[in-house]
Amino acid sequence: MEAWSLRDIKGCQSRSHVPLGFQGIVRAIRDYQGPLKEHEVTVFVRRGGPNYQEGLRVMGEVGKTTGIPIHVFGTETHMTAIVGMALGHRPIPNQPPTAAHTANFLLNASGSTSTPAPSRTASFSESRADEVAPAKKAKPAMPQDSVPSPRSLQGKSTTLFSRHTKAIVWGMQTRAVQGMLDFDYVCSRDEPSVAAMVYPFTGDHKQKFYWGHKEILIPVFKNMADAMRKHPEVDVLINFASLRSAYDSTMETMNYAQIRTIAIIAEGIPEALTRKLIKKADQKGVTIIGPATVGGIKPGCFKIGNTGGMLDNILASKLYRPGSVAYVSRSGGMSNELNNIISRTTDGVYEGVAIGGDRYPGSTFMDHVLRYQDTPGVKMIVVLGEIGGTEEYKICRGIKEGRLTKPIVCWCIGTCATMFSSEVQFGHAGACANQASETAVAKNQALKEVGVFVPRSFDELGEIIQSVYEDLVANGVIVPAQEVPPPTVPMDYSWARELGLIRKPASFMTSICDERGQELIYAGMPITEVFKEEMGIGGVLGLLWFQKRPLLLNTINNPDMRVQILKDYVRQHFPATPLLDYALEVEKITTSKKPNLILNVDGLIGVAFVDMLRNCGSFTREEADEYIDIGALNGIFVLGRSMGFIGESILAKSC
Repeated sequence: MEAWSLRDIKGCQSRSHVPLGFQGIVRAIRDYQGPLKEHEVTVFVRRGGPNYQEGLRVMGEVGKTTGIPIHVFGTETHMTAIVGMALGHRPIPNQPPTAAHTANFLLNASGSTSTPAPSRTASFSESRADEVAPAKKAKPAMPQDSVPSPRSLQGKSTTLFSRHTKAIVWGMQTRAVQGMLDFDYVCSRDEPSVAAMVYPFTGDHKQKFYWGHKEILIPVFKNMADAMRKHPEVDVLINFASLRSAYDSTMETMNYAQIRTIAIIAEGIPEALTRKLIKKADQKGVTIIGPATVGGIKPGCFKIGNTGGMLDNILASKLYRPGSVAYVSRSGGMSNELNNIISRTTDGVYEGVAIGGDRYPGSTFMDHVLRYQDTPGVKMIVVLGEIGGTEEYKICRGIKEGRLTKPIVCWCIGTCATMFSSEVQFGHAGACANQASETAVAKNQALKEVGVFVPRSFDELGEIIQSVYEDLVANGVIVPAQEVPPPTVPMDYSWARELGLIRKPASFMTSICDERGQELIYAGMPITEVFKEEMGIGGVLGLLWFQKRPLLLNTINNPDMRVQILKDYVRQHFPATPLLDYALEVEKITTSKKPNLILNVDGLIGVAFVDMLRNCGSFTREEADEYIDIGALNGIFVLGRSMGFIGESILAKSC
């Protein structure tokens, strides 16, 4: 038996179109179902992320229709567990049917059928001191050979975000901003966390967003100076600028003393420029998250851009209220997986940061681990490292020197690199071991030797986290609190319609085409089929106007009745029809070769007009030919076609 293991397929980024990411696989399974059955192939799918239930439903349906064994799993299953299942090393659990859509956040959270781990309170009427108190200053920098070295945290805040954090978003990222506002709302924040947006390619204006079910306006400024001047309460910048402008916009932002934290989302910024950013940030006391990052999240307080995914994922991972576990990782995608793992094995995430995959991140593992060490609300720390670099050894040194005392769970990804005979470059720019000490195996061993909780594999990460958490609960370090459901947030109309949850009468109806699906349908014929058959504009117009395929409109066996009517009229009323007679003789020859090579209505009108001009008696032969030469007949056809195209344009705009 052969097995395919499809882990966390990256579908289309549009939140309502994630199932499209499976279309190629679905098509391949259907096209090759014969060979797949012959070789007894079994398919295993594990999917997380936006609208993942729809993707799993699509894959499950193709398994049922083709008879190929397809096992689908969501976030309730560890992301690498299906590999063991496919290899026969672990049993395949009997999973209940997957939900048909991702509309869970429409329901009251207390009605959930899942049984979450004990969680901290989601009520923020009495916020903890470390969340609302003025930002603390880290301890003075230690000697060069001590922790932290050589980067100093002096002058930087221990607490990056609170329930009152206000941010400016650089770039017209309306979907990310709406996601932040939805997160704010379910966290019961008093005000939105986004104060303004900056977009240099437009004039100052206001952009409409939703705060719960109400519409609000957020100002958009053309330049950073105006945004900073009008919003002095802002201390965070979320920079969505491209790699070409991220450096300049970040350097400009650090000239404003009110900014204490900057998240740089873009990847591909030259390393030399990144190092200049880091140097200036250290001088200014600014914490940089990124580049090449999704950002970070502080449950119950603030999230950066698209961190944490869509609202249903926020609720499923209990990110609307703080837990006791803080984490730091390189990968943004893996940080979302940590949100899922931690929510299922502990009381939830206190704070999580993805520092980015570049070789020189703006802030390091150690920067954030030290912050977590000095934050009372954090009871245990999770670090997800990877092959490449030596940052994990600073954690080892911090433990030896007594600077780090809280329980730390750590796993460095990339242990498989030792199985390759040559150097391996993994996905991130910094994920490459240049010496033996930078391998994941060496770092995991070093961490284990100093007392860090290191699993035997990534598969066991959740089990180790749960074990450490339960020990802290048993010792009274963590006191789980009763869960309080968050406010519900309405679903956007466009998404609800895509999921088939609602229906709405059309404001305008037309029989010309059907635009409700993924592609246009002309008289029951998908537009892709029109392209495949190379029907051309004439074929498309035939489908639009007459609701029939062109081949059925005018053939020797199915003649166009307009042609027959005009032909009879001309023969009955015109004095002579030599050109029409000649055309009909030619038609006999052409239709003997192919039945659709018939005189059509345009051709008949053309020859009939020439016969009329030449034989009506009002013009000499020379005058009639002159009218033909100057394009009089073309004007008649252009006029008719223009009227048709104008009508089509009006209908298209109305749709």
